[in-house]
Amino acid sequence: MRTLLALVLGLALGGAAVWFYSNYGNDPRVRSAGQKVETAAKSAREAATNELRVLHLRPEDIKDELARSGQVVRRAANDAGRAIADATADARVTAAIKGKLIASRDLSALNISVNTTAGVVTLSGAVASSEHISKAILLAMQTEGVREVVSTLQVKPKAK
Repeated sequence: MRTLLALVLGLALGGAAVWFYSNYGNDPRVRSAGQKVETAAKSAREAATNELRVLHLRPEDIKDELARSGQVVRRAANDAGRAIADATADARVTAAIKGKLIASRDLSALNISVNTTAGVVTLSGAVASSEHISKAILLAMQTEGVREVVSTLQVKPKAK
């Protein structure tokens, strides 16, 4: 059931993203947000690669340990899987919060930058009121995988 819900939510977010980019794709702020997502994905990929590099397991070592105990290969696979999961968790949290910002009528996903490191979310940018800062923080706190939210959002009323 949870997997089905995640699949439906993913499809909905994907559809919303396609609609959004088809309508606002040429906006420089959208391109900037896309570059930030790309940077987050690259960072996650690099973190996973570094974790895998730390294992330092040569094929000969694996064969020897496997012959002795049969556990090294499994433990290394679990550690590698955990490293990859940890590296992608921050990117998932960032994407989920950006999706919630896109869906919000009050908050602008284009004006609020979201960065996540080890479950700590940093919100930065400009909003129209202090109530919008509260809404953005609440929205982020209600996202799975968030341990803490740091806001550097600034109140800048809309120009008339």
